[in-house]
Amino acid sequence: MSAKKVIFLTLLWGGLGVIAIGGIVLMTMVAGGWFGALPSFAELENPKSNIATEIYSEDRKLIGTYFVENRSFLDFGDLSPYLVRAVLATEDARFAYHSGIDMQGLVRVAVRTLMLGDRRQGGGSTITQQLAKNLFPREPYQNLTPFEKLKKVVVFKLKEWVTAVKLERSYTKNEILAMYLNVVFYGSNAYGIRSAAKTFFNKTPAQLNLEEAALLAGIINAPTRYSPVRNPDNALARRNFVLRQMEKSGYIDEDLYQTHALLPVKLKYEQDDHNAGIATYFRERVRQMMLAKKPNEAYYYDKNDYTNDLREWETNALYGWCNKNRKLDGSAYDIHREGLKIYTTINSRMQQYAEFALEEHLKKSLQPALNREIKWKGGRIWGKDISKEQEKHLTMLAIKQTERYRTMRAGGASEDDILKAFNTPVKMTIFTWNGEEDVVMTPLDSIKYYKSFLRASFMAMDPNTGHIKAYVGGPNFRHFKYDLAYQSRRQIGSTIKPFVYTLAMQEGYLPCQLAPNVPQVFNVGDSVWSPRNASPTSKDGQMVTLKWGLALSVNNISAWITKQFNPQSIADIAHKMGIRSFIPPYASIFLGTAETSLYELVNAYATFANSGIRVNPVMVTHIEDRNGNLLARFENAERYEAINEQTACLMTNLLQYVVDHGTAMRLRLTYDLKGAIGGKTGTTQNQSDGWFAAITPHLAAGAWVGCEDRSVHFETLATGGGSNSALPIFGIFWQKVQQDPSMHHYRNADFQVPANMRRINLDCNAADPASSKRQSKKVLDEFF
Repeated sequence: MSAKKVIFLTLLWGGLGVIAIGGIVLMTMVAGGWFGALPSFAELENPKSNIATEIYSEDRKLIGTYFVENRSFLDFGDLSPYLVRAVLATEDARFAYHSGIDMQGLVRVAVRTLMLGDRRQGGGSTITQQLAKNLFPREPYQNLTPFEKLKKVVVFKLKEWVTAVKLERSYTKNEILAMYLNVVFYGSNAYGIRSAAKTFFNKTPAQLNLEEAALLAGIINAPTRYSPVRNPDNALARRNFVLRQMEKSGYIDEDLYQTHALLPVKLKYEQDDHNAGIATYFRERVRQMMLAKKPNEAYYYDKNDYTNDLREWETNALYGWCNKNRKLDGSAYDIHREGLKIYTTINSRMQQYAEFALEEHLKKSLQPALNREIKWKGGRIWGKDISKEQEKHLTMLAIKQTERYRTMRAGGASEDDILKAFNTPVKMTIFTWNGEEDVVMTPLDSIKYYKSFLRASFMAMDPNTGHIKAYVGGPNFRHFKYDLAYQSRRQIGSTIKPFVYTLAMQEGYLPCQLAPNVPQVFNVGDSVWSPRNASPTSKDGQMVTLKWGLALSVNNISAWITKQFNPQSIADIAHKMGIRSFIPPYASIFLGTAETSLYELVNAYATFANSGIRVNPVMVTHIEDRNGNLLARFENAERYEAINEQTACLMTNLLQYVVDHGTAMRLRLTYDLKGAIGGKTGTTQNQSDGWFAAITPHLAAGAWVGCEDRSVHFETLATGGGSNSALPIFGIFWQKVQQDPSMHHYRNADFQVPANMRRINLDCNAADPASSKRQSKKVLDEFF
């Protein structure tokens, strides 16, 4: 050996020895806290990390998350063997042999990378060191001199080494690898392997095949550079590099490498955020309820809203849960970081059926029908009942409600300049039922486009438990955030009539009771008012049964019942059954001019199906912490008799007749629905709102359809009435439920009939035409 070579090796190993001794001394100083605190053993045992809260359906399907970083933890046993091997081969081939710091790897880096400049050899950080860096990240060091920055880098690196050694002492190798995969970032808002597998492949980590595992293992090094969405060529090359590393490490053979290296990258990509997935409106409603604060009357415009929210705060344990409950350390729960597990009442299949039904009806039938009407009107979106002056006012009001208008006004633009801008075509992206489309249109045309875009909502709940099974608050949560099931209140039209009839049944009437089908006159102040039927009937001027009157939604009969009692009594019984919104006790109450939400209406109709027992809706059954410990269980505290079971039985009979022989016959004729179903359609003035509320023995449901502005509507009852606009959503939904083999119990059930009701004749075709109120009361007195 030459003298020069001996000198070189002596200097090399001597230098490395000095560096090693110096490193040991520095690490000892770091471990002793000379350069600041290190993570304690308590912190190592319970490392803090932003963990997404997971929301589950009643059938244990993950339906969404709340997060700052979309991260969920899992165990080593939940990982695909391919994934484990891919990560080890790429990130830390000697993982099984070191104790947190790989000295052999450090020497390799020092010699080949630093001295010889071979960057292909990679870094010397072990998986354990990378885990330490992710769990206990470095402090930022902006505005530092190069020397200060170097000093901090060295200190932080030494802290990582010490922390890595501590981690190795606290956890097994399998636990460290699982923790590492749980904390790393994969791009596309995916933190942790569980989120990454779902985002890129719609799989769990255990389901990943070889090429999928290799792709995700490769992303870790540089999530943007190797993103299969943004840089697919880089991602493919990186995946094949990982496969080659697996072959070199002996995890796969050459043939397997050659076979899989030729495969293209196949994704099922869907970035997981609060806008994506199923039950988006429901998930947001749960989040808002859990984060709610105690109502302050000063912030409420409507006192009735304040009273209702205060009652929710006092009686509903879920409402304001995060602010009512504290952790052991006294701090409040943060659902975006705590990693809670929230188990909801939603049935994932029913939810999918509901979302499908709403989109199917609006996309293929209703929206095209409204578009044709607008085209026939020469592109005018407003109803024919709107004058030209009213149209100008409504258009200007819509302009002033936009962000574009507010921004231009704040910038000093004049009204003329703003109107000119709103009439100038620009590039924009709009939502359609076929997805987002890039178009060129004026901002004013985009306003008109969205004003004429039909909105809808749907909700279904178990009438006995109150569990909400399906909940759709609008056509698309990403583009229409306003929850039309819970937040929106619209006039409910004839869906209020069952409450009118409920009062009659409770006060002694029977379905076969006769009433005059003639206009009724009401004294309103100093004047008189006489409402009319929506259209002529085949029995105008005749005595008809109450059953017939509700089936065909005849105003004359509802008006006659209202006159027998009073509007306030009708409002009271509706409130008892679940309507919380204020109902003005006016003579016109039976026309449904009162405004309420779909959420309240379905709750009230559920009382019919539950033998008169009102049960408030329930969204969540229980909450667990990240470790599966039970934190809260929610049971319906409010359960009481709103109407007696005899009245409920009579009303289910009346509502079934509406489906079998009245305005809801389409459920039988078009959708061929079987079994016991009751329901009521509703339509408001000028077809601005279409409603349908339904009951079955084990489910109550409802649908609403309309445009954002009530001045935009269908022109005819045939297209805009509740039987055509809202009923089909339930029809499609229930059709799907009845076809689902796992839901056979919904097909075969029947409404319960109390024993003392079985002798009452509810077949009006066989009833004595001379029956009267007195005779009805006599029968009721006998059996009740």
